[in-house]
Amino acid sequence: QVQLVESGGGLVQAGGSLRLSCAASGSFSSINAMEWYRQDPGKQRELVASSTRGGSTNYADSVKGRFTISRDNAKNTVYLQMNSLKPEDTAVYYCRAAVVPRSSALQYYYWGQGTQVTVSS
Repeated sequence: QVQLVESGGGLVQAGGSLRLSCAASGSFSSINAMEWYRQDPGKQRELVASSTRGGSTNYADSVKGRFTISRDNAKNTVYLQMNSLKPEDTAVYYCRAAVVPRSSALQYYYWGQGTQVTVSS
């Protein structure tokens, strides 16, 4: 069984910063892509940032220049550094990982439980 545990959310004023972490645990061979999504109530979950195992990254236009995704493959952990936060960044943030089980060539996606980020104006 694979578990993703997120941490680092909270309440911050506009212009402030937060750093989210997501650590994967369990029995698996490796992790390919690791991603951060966010979801506001009543809205669709949207991709915020992604990172390949090799470190290539992509960002939603709304967060480019403000958010940075990084990962530590040895710790099976992905981070999201969020700077210059805006009220519209308020959402529940989820991490997702593409996990390769032992003795398998396939990958399976797992989600974390989510962490609330609230940015006050």
